[in-house]
Amino acid sequence: MSFVAAVDPPFPTRLRRLAKVPAGLWFRGRLPAAHERGVAIVGSRATSAAGVARAERIAATLARAGQFIVSGGALGIDAAAHRGALQAGGVTFAVLGCGVDVVYPERHAKLFDEIAVAGGLLSEHPSGTPPRKQHFPVRNRIVAGLADAVVVIEARRLSGALITARLARAAGQMLIAVPGSAGTDELLASGMAGAAESGEEILRRMAGEAVPQRRAPAELAPLLAALEDGSDSAVGIAQRLGVSLPAALGVLAEAELSGWVRRLAGGRYEVPHVS
Repeated sequence: MSFVAAVDPPFPTRLRRLAKVPAGLWFRGRLPAAHERGVAIVGSRATSAAGVARAERIAATLARAGQFIVSGGALGIDAAAHRGALQAGGVTFAVLGCGVDVVYPERHAKLFDEIAVAGGLLSEHPSGTPPRKQHFPVRNRIVAGLADAVVVIEARRLSGALITARLARAAGQMLIAVPGSAGTDELLASGMAGAAESGEEILRRMAGEAVPQRRAPAELAPLLAALEDGSDSAVGIAQRLGVSLPAALGVLAEAELSGWVRRLAGGRYEVPHVS
């Protein structure tokens, strides 16, 4: 474990532009180098299997393109983003809300060891600092501050991921949201974020290229029409489509994974709309 003060040359230059600059950083592994470029990927802790799979794919694509991935080391989307970068042989950094010698959550012990080898664990809190609720919103400014762009995947309307999104916008950074959750759809509808469905689309946005509007595959048209007409349960959709319940669940899972359908509480489904 090492420490670098904000006045020392190795301290990440980008963090000196924050409204509240950390006095310094403790770290395991290494710090991002000045020449490296990265993307922050954030989202809900309580996420769906589809959200986890998408975060891993996006992070892997960005890592293979030479971007480091920075996130908060938490359950859900954060962990998926770190894993995706690691699986692609890329670089990833986790900004923690505790000391870098404290493993929180405990199940991430192996993941944190791998992150420390491939990149680094970073914290503004000294050794032995336990995780505290107030630390996590504050550390989000560091997550956003280290990156060229912030990508939000699967977030609730009131979540830490949206705190990171607002910090990114306030700092003039590029903000990108993946459609399909209440929080990301709200970001898109407000005009705060640009939409992207994949790592390739994120890279195009970062390069200033236009991202074409996505069209649903023809095979999903009956499902989407059923949802638009008010069939919002798997049983109702199966009846509307004239298929078995397992077949309807399979189609719904595929549509959810690709972002065309959003699963709600109580086993209901809807088509996300972004105006």
